[in-house]
Amino acid sequence: MATNKVTFTLDRETVHRIDDAAERLAKPKSQIVREAVADFHSRIGRLSENERLRMLKVFDAVVPPIPARPQREVERELREIRRARRTGGRPPLSRNRK
Repeated sequence: MATNKVTFTLDRETVHRIDDAAERLAKPKSQIVREAVADFHSRIGRLSENERLRMLKVFDAVVPPIPARPQREVERELREIRRARRTGGRPPLSRNRK
């Protein structure tokens, strides 16, 4: 693998974290940085767990709960939809059904 020498300016905490990780994992600092950049790059565009949970909470608040219906009613509606597709249209809802 060809390498390039680069210079970055990092804050003390980041340098400390790189030093600590290198010492704990017994790896060169450059490898720690390479692996961290590769990991970060692989997650670009993906939601973090906190973002995912926040979006699910918003979804649950915005989208009304799906009403529970008896299985017979669902099956009857599906039969009507299938029949309507074969005959060119669905009949209007009757007044006593919601």
